[in-house]
Amino acid sequence: MTTPVPCYHCALPVPPGSRFTAVVLGEVREFCCPGCQAVAEAIVAGGLESYYQHRSEPSANPQALPVQLVEELALYDRADVQKPFVRHEGEQAEATLLVEGISCAACGWLIEKHLRSLPAVSEARLNLSNHRLHVRWADSQLPLSEVLSELRHIGYAAHPYQADRATEQLASENRLALRQLGVAGLLWFQAMMATMATWPEFNIDLSPEMHTILRWVALFLTTPIVFYSCAPFFKGAMRDLRTRHLTMDVSVSLAIGGAYIAGIWTAITGIGELYFDAVGMFALFLLAGRYLERRARERTAAATAQLVNLLPASCLRLSGDGQSERILLTELKVGDHVLVHPGAILPADGKILDGQSSIDESLLTGEYLPQPRRVGDAVTAGTLNVEGALTIEVTALGQDTRLSAIVRLLDRAQSEKPRLAEIADTAAQWFLLFSLIAAAGIGLLWWQLDPSRAFWIVLAMLVATCPCALSLATPTALTAATGTLHKLGLLLTRGHVIEGLNQIDTVIFDKTGTLTEGRLTLRAIRPLRDLDADQCLGLAAALENRSEHPIARAFGRAPQAAGEVHSTPGLGLEGRVGEQRLRIGQPGFVCELSQCQVPDMPNEPGQWLLLGDTRGVLAWLVLDDRLRDDAPALLAACKARGWHTLLLSGDSSPMVASVAAELGIDEAQGGLRPDDKLRVLQQLHAQGRKVLMLGDGVNDVPVLAAADISVAMGSATDLAKTSADAVLLSNRLDALVQAFTLARRTRRVIIENLLWAGLYNGLMLPFAALGWITPIWAAIGMSISSLTVVLNALRLTRMPGQAHTPATSHSRTPAA
Repeated sequence: MTTPVPCYHCALPVPPGSRFTAVVLGEVREFCCPGCQAVAEAIVAGGLESYYQHRSEPSANPQALPVQLVEELALYDRADVQKPFVRHEGEQAEATLLVEGISCAACGWLIEKHLRSLPAVSEARLNLSNHRLHVRWADSQLPLSEVLSELRHIGYAAHPYQADRATEQLASENRLALRQLGVAGLLWFQAMMATMATWPEFNIDLSPEMHTILRWVALFLTTPIVFYSCAPFFKGAMRDLRTRHLTMDVSVSLAIGGAYIAGIWTAITGIGELYFDAVGMFALFLLAGRYLERRARERTAAATAQLVNLLPASCLRLSGDGQSERILLTELKVGDHVLVHPGAILPADGKILDGQSSIDESLLTGEYLPQPRRVGDAVTAGTLNVEGALTIEVTALGQDTRLSAIVRLLDRAQSEKPRLAEIADTAAQWFLLFSLIAAAGIGLLWWQLDPSRAFWIVLAMLVATCPCALSLATPTALTAATGTLHKLGLLLTRGHVIEGLNQIDTVIFDKTGTLTEGRLTLRAIRPLRDLDADQCLGLAAALENRSEHPIARAFGRAPQAAGEVHSTPGLGLEGRVGEQRLRIGQPGFVCELSQCQVPDMPNEPGQWLLLGDTRGVLAWLVLDDRLRDDAPALLAACKARGWHTLLLSGDSSPMVASVAAELGIDEAQGGLRPDDKLRVLQQLHAQGRKVLMLGDGVNDVPVLAAADISVAMGSATDLAKTSADAVLLSNRLDALVQAFTLARRTRRVIIENLLWAGLYNGLMLPFAALGWITPIWAAIGMSISSLTVVLNALRLTRMPGQAHTPATSHSRTPAA
């Protein structure tokens, strides 16, 4: 089989027979669709074609971006619409826009260059980290709608950025945590240098005056670490003491506070050791771990906000006399009548009053074929009207829609998500309790024996037995394994995945886009008359040329489209190719044209369509959603581990049973809604099973959130990826097979780390209690123990027997 030519703009395969070309960088390039061709021509016409030389990733396909009509863009010129996000200063206006379709740094260059070339635009700055575009322009010369239209011409969709308060609060806390981490790291290094200079081992010809200066310099450098960087530890300790709940914050606060007070005493009196370097080291290690945890929480909190992008910003409301008026979605009310054109997103739940069409519900149900809908049928907000114009009566808005019900399912599933207790956390908590009691008891004993040594012995016990190595044992191993999996194309977004994979006994698969590629392809043509397969394909492609139905994409593009094409939703198409009148679609519909008998359908799985003319039938055409080539290896790995496998799909076609049979999946169910899938998962949990879920659509989000371990495909919706515990960036299922092996190695390394940390802390406690270890040697020992744990975890960065890296070997080849 020949490899398809990649589209020069987006790198998707160019369909057979495609004739979309343009001259870029002096050569004729092929494109997969008219959208990519138009964008490339606009970039070349603007003198910005060097963009294609500098980009590092393929561009977004413009047909995959949100569709914004000219009428909808014009709404952004209204003063009441601009009020929340546009600031006016004299003749100048400023706005922050969120841009979709950005794939690499060259996109930022292209957007800024193109906008700055417009005479009315005085400033255009894009933040590549969050895709926010700051624009300043003369709105009297250039309306905002034209700014958005200019971005659309070069392949990017933009809409006003309006921050979600919860997300902004998390982002603000994240920035504070990063500043605290930076201050601790920077000042600790300086304080360590000043402290080490006072040690006897390094104190060579150091005058008493310089010794005093260095002590005060170390104190000056450490104070911001204690009162700024370590503030979260002290606040957490106070909270835990008030609630009578013992955590590591208590031990950390006592150790840091005790070492800081002892350092102050030494700085003033010159008696004893300085422990300011220990303070900075504690802060740096612990703040780094907490920062990584915060980043994962920030990603999770933004998940439900992504659903807003499924709804259009505006809709066409019909008045009593049948005239349509474009309004904002916020102005729509229950009972209003709205007109939904083909290719538009339904703005609300409703009932069809007039018209018939096919509705693409794949984003919500996983059903990859649009479903026919007629007068009286219910339709759902966020779904796509494929073929005919519909008049809808609004029955539900906002929180009452089915889309919002999925959001509530997500929230509930996340709140009920099983919390896997870490072995290290439990061990550290019990050891912490024992250490604090022992330190208090030993301190009282030494106060009776030798009051001058009591404080230093207690401090040595707190420093030596601080469960730093115990707390690092698991995170360092998980971090090393996470980096290895990222190289393989599997991005972990939560830390419990690798440990949790060792407990899995059941795997749930979605079908469309997960085990299959998620798009229909033409598998075979069976001629029934005098025309050969290529001639039948040409006629079928000509009929489908103007259709937006997902089936049409499987036929590629014909050099000449058919004339007078009429669509009958749920049945097929009728049109003329030259002098020949043709139909393609359901067998009964096609045979009505020639009044012939319906031929027997081949007994093979797939979506079978019939092609015919006025004289009879011409050919059977079978479409299929092809299995991923590495799906059998993944199922074999699951079977080898004795796991139970299930296929839960929103697709109600026979393909569900066919895929399950071909892959040897134990149980398969089709036609499931999101709440049905969640109910199956809850039944499995009630049986005591530990479940891994692999999916890609919005309909999978509640199950992804509720499963013990969840993995989203790299091609999944943004909401699915942010709700999952891991994202398969490479879309290669064999990365999961390697993840299963790495999970077992990681568990072994974690146990080794825990045993070492427990042995170290168990030995150091009696030595420190006997006064054999000074606080400074306790700090050094604690550092060595932590370093040993880290070095052992670094062994996980090597994957034995790794032949290739799927994330790179199967990635799309950029143009430059």
